[in-house]
Amino acid sequence: MSLLKNVGTIGSLTMLSRVAGLAREMIFSRVLGANAVTDAWFQAFIIPNVFRRLFAEGAFSAAFVPMFSKRLHGSDDPAKGLEEARSFSADVLSVFLPVLIALVAVFEIAMPGVIWLLAEKPVDPQSYSMAVDFARIMFPYIILVSLVTLFTGMLNSVSRFAPGASFPIILNLVLIAALLTGEWFAENTGASVEEIAYGIAWAVTGAGIIQLAWLYYWTRVEGFRPKLLWPRITPEVKRLSIIALPAAIGGGAYQINTLVQLYFLNQLDDGSVSYMNYADRLNQLPLGIIGIALSTAILPTLSKFVGSDNKEGADRIQSDAIELAMLLTIPAAVALAICATPFVTMIFQGGRFDLADAAVTGNVLAALVMGLPAYVLVKVLVPNFYARADTKTPVIAAFISLGVFIAFTIGFLDVYGVIGVAYASVVGAWINVAFLLVVLASRGFYRVPGALLFRIARQVLAAAAMGAALFYTRDLLTDWFAAGLFVRLGALLALVIAAGIVYFGVAFAVGAIDRERIVALTKKKAP
Repeated sequence: MSLLKNVGTIGSLTMLSRVAGLAREMIFSRVLGANAVTDAWFQAFIIPNVFRRLFAEGAFSAAFVPMFSKRLHGSDDPAKGLEEARSFSADVLSVFLPVLIALVAVFEIAMPGVIWLLAEKPVDPQSYSMAVDFARIMFPYIILVSLVTLFTGMLNSVSRFAPGASFPIILNLVLIAALLTGEWFAENTGASVEEIAYGIAWAVTGAGIIQLAWLYYWTRVEGFRPKLLWPRITPEVKRLSIIALPAAIGGGAYQINTLVQLYFLNQLDDGSVSYMNYADRLNQLPLGIIGIALSTAILPTLSKFVGSDNKEGADRIQSDAIELAMLLTIPAAVALAICATPFVTMIFQGGRFDLADAAVTGNVLAALVMGLPAYVLVKVLVPNFYARADTKTPVIAAFISLGVFIAFTIGFLDVYGVIGVAYASVVGAWINVAFLLVVLASRGFYRVPGALLFRIARQVLAAAAMGAALFYTRDLLTDWFAAGLFVRLGALLALVIAAGIVYFGVAFAVGAIDRERIVALTKKKAP
């Protein structure tokens, strides 16, 4: 596998999805702003996404992909391997779907209690009622997107990464259409912000149906033909559950983190949930493009090297992933920190989202991106454990990180407000990275080479030079940030070009980029 080629495929489509998501949030901020209605909507949207990440994208993928890939590629007869893979996927689907339906049924009934637990106290009846309605409308999305994740895992096992990397684009496009439709109704029929928000909630579930149809089509193209059978707990399904359970518990730590964060944000002024959401959207742009792409791309190869006891190959893939991740993430973090408020103003300010909202969101973003390299490193390091069928160690790391986050949030909340929640998240993420690296080294699985550390230090030097250039350029363009659309785009382009020229110029000059290795990764399979 060419690491850069697969990362490029996943990363480019993820970038397109993140850009579409950014466009969605731009329109969302202008149409709905940052207020009690948007807080209720974002709170309701977070709940199904918590369970999506918990049961589908995290635990399930970590267990399913290696097992499915082993059956598909483990036989000398390709036809036999395909048949074994089809049988395994059908057994999993037939158990997975009823579990999801039962989960949704329980939460549809219990949703008022769930929202009450997360809401500010005393509860505001109007906001509470809206949040319950929004969550009930959107929660069935978890069934649809979980099946999408199953089909994505099947496709990833045959290195067909594009369909799975592209399906989030569908959600963003559908929500953009819903937002624009809602704005039209607001202008022409006087529809309220609440009515628009209800329409967007229904659009989430509608998008899930389209996403499922898209992935089902591509699994048929690859010859898998997913089908439902009478549910039965086969030995392989049982083994999948045993492997996935620790990952689900670990993922639960991350998702409990999200819900705890939501609880603390609800105790602050109206708009705090929305400020964090808008800031995290910019933070997630490089995280999704770099971290998720690398994590997805290296897991199959790491599994192959670990399975064949090729430690040198596994170490090389891990080092390549870390180097590439830091090469792109460190400058992204520096740029977002220095230009946080200008970026937020250029992208989100307008309509119901004013300059005061942009200033608060910018401060949150500047704090949040201090942990961006850590968020990406976690994504890059965890596959080294999953490749060894070790889903327990990331669980321990996740719960340690959760404990740190809660402790620091309690300490920071009264002093720093919403920014304090961002700071606590950063501390927890770096603790997570430190724990994973120490465990990998202590077990002899992986030690960060000195040459890699030296190269990362030079990347930091190049990023510092870029930061100085951005600091100067930012002040020159201050009047452009809140101007018309094309002027804002010009300012954004000027900042990006200045940053790119300085960073990569200095990086090449000081040896922060291993040019020979980059060429090798591009042209041939990773050793």
